[in-house]
Amino acid sequence: MRIHLTHVFVDDQEKALRFYTAVLGFVKKHDVPVGEDRWLTVVSPEDPDGTELLLEPSGHPAVQPYKTALVKDGIPAASFAVDDVQAEFDRLLRLGVHFTQEPLEMGPVTTAVLDDTCGNLIQIMHSK
Repeated sequence: MRIHLTHVFVDDQEKALRFYTAVLGFVKKHDVPVGEDRWLTVVSPEDPDGTELLLEPSGHPAVQPYKTALVKDGIPAASFAVDDVQAEFDRLLRLGVHFTQEPLEMGPVTTAVLDDTCGNLIQIMHSK
């Protein structure tokens, strides 16, 4: 068994697609119209057949209170592995990304937390 698909709820799918591709560096995998919304997924360019991230519309009434509570408490909606948190932090900072947590070393793990501009906090991390 392996993880095939996971998701983040986004306020605006088009804005999310731009951020997750042009800024974070993912590539679009699927873009299928589904009523007013889309089945819109991105993948890592390093693993195009790997786990897909669904940029899921946050229209369900339970989603906004859930997202608001996570952000208020500083809890990331997802965590992405990078080779070097400091280098990725510096690259994303140059692109204007807002971080709620600068790189923080916690034993063998280093993390940073960014705002994805679509209502979520996202953690980047690497381990030694």
